[in-house]
Amino acid sequence: MADTTREIERKFESRDSGLPDLTNVGGIATVVDQGVTELDAVYYDTPDLRLAASSVTLRRRTGGSTPGWHLKLPVGPDTRDEIGTPLTDEPPAELLRLIRSRTLGARVVPVVRLRSVRDVRELRDAEGRLLAEASADAVHAERLVGGHGEAQWTEIEVELAEGVDPELLDLVEKRFRRAGVRPSDVPSKLARALTETDPDGDGPAPRRRKPVTAGDHVLAYLRAQRDRLVALDPAVRRDLPDSVHDLRVATRRLRSALRAYRALLDREAVAPLAAELQWLTRELGVDRDQEVLDERLAAALDALPGHLRTGPARERLTLWSGTRRGASRPRVAAALDSRRYLELLTALDAFLADPPLRKAAARKPGKPLAKALDKEFRRLSRRIERALALEPGPERDTALHEARKKAKRTRYAAEAAAPALGKAARRLSRDAKSLQRPLGEHQDSVMSRQALRTLAEDAAAAGEPAFSWGVLYGREERTAALTEAELPARWAEVARRARPKG
Repeated sequence: MADTTREIERKFESRDSGLPDLTNVGGIATVVDQGVTELDAVYYDTPDLRLAASSVTLRRRTGGSTPGWHLKLPVGPDTRDEIGTPLTDEPPAELLRLIRSRTLGARVVPVVRLRSVRDVRELRDAEGRLLAEASADAVHAERLVGGHGEAQWTEIEVELAEGVDPELLDLVEKRFRRAGVRPSDVPSKLARALTETDPDGDGPAPRRRKPVTAGDHVLAYLRAQRDRLVALDPAVRRDLPDSVHDLRVATRRLRSALRAYRALLDREAVAPLAAELQWLTRELGVDRDQEVLDERLAAALDALPGHLRTGPARERLTLWSGTRRGASRPRVAAALDSRRYLELLTALDAFLADPPLRKAAARKPGKPLAKALDKEFRRLSRRIERALALEPGPERDTALHEARKKAKRTRYAAEAAAPALGKAARRLSRDAKSLQRPLGEHQDSVMSRQALRTLAEDAAAAGEPAFSWGVLYGREERTAALTEAELPARWAEVARRARPKG
């Protein structure tokens, strides 16, 4: 079983093994010597160092207080999640699953061995509460694959205790700077080891150049969403809050940009990629839609006055939700573990590495991007106006749902163009989002009414009162009617705005 801890730390360059005095810095009252320990860690990666390229580390470490396998995933500046498992000879399968979106199924091998002599100090406040741990590490690195040589250096690492304000790291850094100790310019020991043990290498990967052409802007957006998709994959596997929703949004953004900017990209290359992204969106959607439905129905049931809540309604909802989520979660896991998903990620990487650009992609971004957005806006207009012309009922519900999907696509296409088109594209993105909200509320009401009908039927079959479900059904009908009544005015306001110009 894996254990997860949130690690907030900062690394510093050190000329020697000495640790500057931190007494009276940010509430630090005492510095407690914890002695010296020896650590021996072997870092694993693909032969082409895909994990290191995304600041992810996988190591097998002996010595110290936490021997075992450790996977570190970046969360934000100075912050990583460390997932640990007991010591075994081979990398644990549960950790390999969490890096699958980065390794794409490639085997991980030992790439670097780091042996450290660690001098540890505990930083405590006046009440003896642990604030942080500071360590001075004398490191010896040995390259095992993909390079040659050895390297040695000394560094200082300050890691906050759980619940301590990250501002303490800033205060520690100020004290260190006055003592001539500077923050490290590399994110990890592994990153430094890879650089210093391969002197003939090309060094860090070059930064992506600033977008210039229309094609550049579309590709920059696609790469950003691809990176987000890969980074969110472990969060979904760990069942973190909102992770399925966020991954689904990244997938939709990719597909929307591919389809909206087909004039700049080879359509034969785009079509199969867009189809596979649609498949992934559907697989993720089953669980996400159920999650949204569960939250909506639970909140609605809780809001019912006591005299309108009859029978074991809460128990019935819990049973219904648990049964449906029990089927949807394995479906998400199966999709991410499938060969089809790996092939999608591989195809996406290949597409971005050698993008099939059309002639228009080489032009300045103004006109090509504005033209694409104008087409998206006109398609959205047709969908909205068709839906509003229909009488209330199932056909209109379906048309409004299609309009909602078109609003999302327009919003994401405008996001991609915003760096080039500026205010006009940002306005279109906001307008599309303002339509997306009521359309989403309407669709949630449609789905809720379907679920409430099922719950009422199940309750009746079990001999339970169905009254509460009927009350909630009526409330959802009213919600949908109010939303539909508001849409014409909102659409008229959006339609009056100028369309984006190049």
